[in-house]
Amino acid sequence: MTLRIIPQRFSPHAQGLLRIAAALLFLQHGTAKLFGVPHVAMFDGLQIISLLGAAGIIELVGGVLLLLGLLTRPVAFILSGQMAVAYFLFHAGKAFWPILNNGELAALYCFVFLFFAAAGPGAFALDRE
Repeated sequence: MTLRIIPQRFSPHAQGLLRIAAALLFLQHGTAKLFGVPHVAMFDGLQIISLLGAAGIIELVGGVLLLLGLLTRPVAFILSGQMAVAYFLFHAGKAFWPILNNGELAALYCFVFLFFAAAGPGAFALDRE
């Protein structure tokens, strides 16, 4: 017998809420890079035709699609790959442990998005499976 705090029938709802929360948090990275909202000083003067500019476009478009639950699996796969690249390009070279190289968020996003690529959008998605 398995002790369940929340009945299993609510799993799709929890999955959908995780997708929405992750998308809203991730979307901020795109809006900060492209629109300056919220303002992050390191993105001042960011060129669209740059690695960070391309990342901002992927974060904005992917974040909106993930939020709505449209094309969830392929979008989540692309976002997972983007976060893996971000981790290895900008964090891994500084130190081995993510807590020391400030790569925890990139690593966590990578695996959360990989989960959605494999498991689907859950509840509250426009393209529910």
